[in-house]
Amino acid sequence: MKTKHIVLPLLALLSAPLCAQQPRNADTGEVHVLHVQGKVYMLVGAGGNITVQAGDEGVLLVDAGLANMSDKVLAAIRTISTKPIRYIIDTHVHPDHTGGNEKIGAAGSTITGGNVVGDIGASAGEGATIIAAQEVLDRISRKDGETPAAPSKAWPTDTYITDEKDLFFNGEAIQIFHQPKAHSDGDSIVFFRRSDVVSVGDIFVTTSYPIMDSDRGGTYQGVLDGLNHIIDITIPAEKQEGGTYVIPGHGRLCDEADVVEYRDMMTILRDRFVDMIRKGMTLEQFKAAKPSSDYDPLYGSDKGFWTTDKFLEASYKSLKAGK
Repeated sequence: MKTKHIVLPLLALLSAPLCAQQPRNADTGEVHVLHVQGKVYMLVGAGGNITVQAGDEGVLLVDAGLANMSDKVLAAIRTISTKPIRYIIDTHVHPDHTGGNEKIGAAGSTITGGNVVGDIGASAGEGATIIAAQEVLDRISRKDGETPAAPSKAWPTDTYITDEKDLFFNGEAIQIFHQPKAHSDGDSIVFFRRSDVVSVGDIFVTTSYPIMDSDRGGTYQGVLDGLNHIIDITIPAEKQEGGTYVIPGHGRLCDEADVVEYRDMMTILRDRFVDMIRKGMTLEQFKAAKPSSDYDPLYGSDKGFWTTDKFLEASYKSLKAGK
């Protein structure tokens, strides 16, 4: 399939070094489209990265971006396909990934079969099916800390409580894996098997250290387990480049080698942090020792949503609690 729409600033972004100083939800006000491979595209600029799979049966999204970017996301999707939006898969609960559920979901239509519509009315086909781990529905449907409950139209309509959920759409097998206690307690990894693309949400980002939402079940070891899971299902091509492509929650398009580097960083820091905790360091002593200083130029930041200080504090508390 050919790329329908590529904007030059996106190409510069993809080839640029990692930029940890950039705000996590920064966007230019425009949504850019990149054809990854097979039937899969990547949308950038609407908050979290959005994955689009398009074919004869319709359109499937992984995540829906920020609510205020929904119109631009819909316009970008229409440069790829004019088919109905059938599915939205939420990788986790955060509004930079689920905010567009309501408007984008309402613009789609559910696939119905048999006499479903005749039995329960035409509303059966209204709106795309929203798929997520059960934990996402549990959190999005009620006030969660300072975050109010989302409108009911934004709630997942098809949840799963098992380790994996399978889907066959547009001639392609799609595996949805639950990755517990990683970035949050409701993370999903989505693997498009024929296109050979994995969409991983915020378990893996290229713009900062890993984000562990401890208030919503996120843990250091869970993120590391998630990274190892991604590596297990990705296969590189020649000279360890290309092959299976990985769409992160934020940042540039990656392959297995990028995830391996990030996993290795997390493993080295995990062992270093645990050693310091075992020596009885307090949180203040731990931070003062600057244990991540060799990686800070790549992933650290002293401003924005997720600073180095917040990463160190979350890591210390998670690893100490995990013993």
